[in-house]
Amino acid sequence: MKLTKAPFAIALVSALVLSGCQSTSPQTWFVSESEPEETNKTVAKRAPDNSAEVEPKSLQTVPEIALGTAEFHQQPVAEEPLPEQDLWQRIRQNLQFEAPDNQRLRSQRNWYVSHPEYLQRVGKRAEPFLHLIVEEIEKRKLPMDLVLLPIVESAFDPFAYSHGSAAGVWQFIPGTARHYGLDINWWYDGRRDVYAATHAALDYLEDLYAYFDGDWLHALAAYNSGQGRVGNAIRKNQRAGKPTDFWSLDLPRETRAYVPKLLALSDILRNTDEYGIVWYPIENQPSLKVVELPAQIDLAKAADMAAMPLAELHRYNAAYNRWSTAPGGPHRLLLPQQNADTFEQAIAATNPKQWLSWQRHQVQSGESLLTIAKKYHTSVDVIQQVNDISSHIIRAGEFLLIPVASNDLDDYTLSQGQRLLATQTRQRQGEKSEYVVQSGDTLWDISRIYDVGTRELAKWNGMAPGDFLRPGQKLVIWSDSKAPSQRSASLIRTVTYQVRNGDSLARIANKFNVTIGDIEKWNNINRSRYLQPGQRLTLKVDVTNVSG
Repeated sequence: MKLTKAPFAIALVSALVLSGCQSTSPQTWFVSESEPEETNKTVAKRAPDNSAEVEPKSLQTVPEIALGTAEFHQQPVAEEPLPEQDLWQRIRQNLQFEAPDNQRLRSQRNWYVSHPEYLQRVGKRAEPFLHLIVEEIEKRKLPMDLVLLPIVESAFDPFAYSHGSAAGVWQFIPGTARHYGLDINWWYDGRRDVYAATHAALDYLEDLYAYFDGDWLHALAAYNSGQGRVGNAIRKNQRAGKPTDFWSLDLPRETRAYVPKLLALSDILRNTDEYGIVWYPIENQPSLKVVELPAQIDLAKAADMAAMPLAELHRYNAAYNRWSTAPGGPHRLLLPQQNADTFEQAIAATNPKQWLSWQRHQVQSGESLLTIAKKYHTSVDVIQQVNDISSHIIRAGEFLLIPVASNDLDDYTLSQGQRLLATQTRQRQGEKSEYVVQSGDTLWDISRIYDVGTRELAKWNGMAPGDFLRPGQKLVIWSDSKAPSQRSASLIRTVTYQVRNGDSLARIANKFNVTIGDIEKWNNINRSRYLQPGQRLTLKVDVTNVSG
């Protein structure tokens, strides 16, 4: 088989770069419903156009009806079939993936079938967005099975955030999201914008499908674990003389279950009656309308203009981290059809300056743009733009015009700050403590102090284990108050120790009640190398528990 070169767009993603991937002939799991399956092909081919060229006819051969010399008899006109009323039925009629009979798929299918209440919950969550995803998949002529992928990825939760820092219904990680045009900033996270993320996800899947020579299972596996990893697994099997279809590849455990989950969902939907599953009813018509605005708008004002609750509007527009759309855009809102008309009428009758509330602020001595921005829950660039300031220099006594939230910030319950507050105040087992992050801290360091797991600590604070901490950031910790390794968080300090003659890592670790591994990690050193007198080491120690 030929060596396939990656498309330019894919090759740009450094985390996914792969020099090439050799394609084989895997078993057929991608099947066209209109054509018989063809052996050893991954994708069904379109039927060729067999229509022959038609030669012009002479007048002698033209039917009399065309010359007006015959009596006209009206022929019955075939009626257009009515569109499906149920969106699941529309999806069902266009499913293309087959479900092979193997244990990995059966295991996933059994779980879904035995948890019908889960599918009901997911269906209800998917209801506002499912139609727009179906429309985009149909427009691109992609397998309709892909509409089920957000169930596997996020259970159709726009606010989903994974331990791998993936966000949104399509679970983009930051690097891939930005590569496919999704902005991520203080105001806006495009990974949670269902409209934008759907277009980006389908672009990504199309690129992967092309890269893997039209093998959808390889493309789906790569969407989960990365193009490079799947390509390496294929080449490894090639070198060993083994099959290179998805089922034969040595892939991470999560990925080995990921593709079977999608195929299981597709099989269950195709054979709903056989499995006794009742899907949450969703009408086959648009639930949300896309409304594009020319300028920033306060979400509370938008909700009032649309005559709908603020929390409901924010749930459909989960990408907006704060109290308004992003100053630099997008200013797109997804609104229920009945509310969109009301909203558009209100927008037409108002000036964009009325879409925000404004505060006149007099600069005080010692203030900076940053401190003022924090006070009013906005960003420095917005203050600069509104006030035509090209630098960070401001003078005491000057007045600044600042856009502010029209409601109390507590009212924006789905903003990033309020969601974090709800997460941190949720009651859990154990005793609650608060920790203020110091310079150089990591979640791993703090988890050691409180004898808790890194993942648990991250979850309590709406983070992923690999997320960076900011000095001054406040964390909550739930732990057993009697945990032997728990220390007073306020007494943990970062100190610099100068190595003396005769010191060893073991002696220093014992003196400061830390481990040799801790010292190695904090200083990026290896215990096999000797310490040098005068060498400086960074240590994170409990100053109340240091040996003399």
